[in-house]
Amino acid sequence: MNTHKSEKFHARTETQGSVCTVFLTGELDLSVAPDFRLVMEPLVGDTGLDLVINLKELKYIDSTGIGILLSILKARHGMDVKFTVEEVPPQIQKLFDMTGISKFFAPQENSH
Repeated sequence: MNTHKSEKFHARTETQGSVCTVFLTGELDLSVAPDFRLVMEPLVGDTGLDLVINLKELKYIDSTGIGILLSILKARHGMDVKFTVEEVPPQIQKLFDMTGISKFFAPQENSH
């Protein structure tokens, strides 16, 4: 398990079998983007893992955070490995809908 914590942002990873879930808590914005990238960098390239990002405890995300999620999606898609975003809070789902990215993070039917 890997954990990164700042005053307003926390990322915790949990691996069960071939699924690695990253739980995000707090606010993901420009100020914590380098910390989030640091947590995600080794996971994105691991083709042996299905990567899941859980946003249940995320309070806020800005365009920088969305950009990082999209770059992870693009990288994982290019390697033909699974990447999903789950438990998106209503206020963040609304932002995903407004920006048109919801369709990229829609969970697959057989996702566990």
